[in-house]
Amino acid sequence: MNAMAALKQYQTVNTQAQAVEASPHRLIQMLMEGGLTRLAQARGAMERNQVALKGELISKAIGIIGGLREGLNLEQGGEVAANLDSLYEYMTSRLIDANVQSEIAPLDEVVGLLRNVKAGWDAIAE
Repeated sequence: MNAMAALKQYQTVNTQAQAVEASPHRLIQMLMEGGLTRLAQARGAMERNQVALKGELISKAIGIIGGLREGLNLEQGGEVAANLDSLYEYMTSRLIDANVQSEIAPLDEVVGLLRNVKAGWDAIAE
């Protein structure tokens, strides 16, 4: 096993261990962090004209946003949950645009939106 493969395996095991021990609040943070990482990677792939990789990474980011959306409690979350649901739906739509049109602007827009949501989430005490 080469060094990069070993590092990747370590990171996977470390992330899984963190997820098992994490509070629900921390799990949401981890999802948002993962989404931002995938979006940054997708931007790099787009800049390098790696079309297949770009599509794969944007798809993973869409899946993460879908996970955030599924975690919303629309019955008890009131207006905040409803607004987040709409925002996540919008983010997904913009990521599809970014992928289909191979444009960085919608990708950057979603990064900004997700960073804002994450900043608010991070400010909430566990």
